[in-house]
Amino acid sequence: MTEGELSPADRRVLDDIASHGWHSCHVFDPELATPNFTYTVGFTQTLDAPEFIVFGLHRDEMHGMLAEVFRQLKAGRKVDGGQAWQGLNPDFDCIGKKAAHEALFTLYMPVADGFWKHQGHRGHPAVVQLVWPGWLDGLYPWDEGCAASVIAAQPKLWS
Repeated sequence: MTEGELSPADRRVLDDIASHGWHSCHVFDPELATPNFTYTVGFTQTLDAPEFIVFGLHRDEMHGMLAEVFRQLKAGRKVDGGQAWQGLNPDFDCIGKKAAHEALFTLYMPVADGFWKHQGHRGHPAVVQLVWPGWLDGLYPWDEGCAASVIAAQPKLWS
């Protein structure tokens, strides 16, 4: 893909990354059959870090969480598997899990994958899924007794 072949949407992604260091993609099902989600594009280039994805919360909340991840990474935070992320939401901590779902780049993050390839890379970018706990019990989807609604809102993309 050359610069002249870019669609207006692709141009916006590149412009956002150039201006802000990253782009946020929000995806929702208008029929509410699947959970909405937001993911990053550009962390790999700007921060030499994985891209991030989060599910099941309000669009603005997820964008704010990813913006805080960007801020923390830019300030020098390193990414490790299974680590806690504080300060993304005032009510709970998230756990970052390395995503490895077979349909990660076809169903969930095609724009991030396209950007990765546009930058001349092969394969796929690394991705971390931010997982949040239930509001009432503080249990994560892998914890026994976690509410079914919390589990359903966050597809398991981690291995």
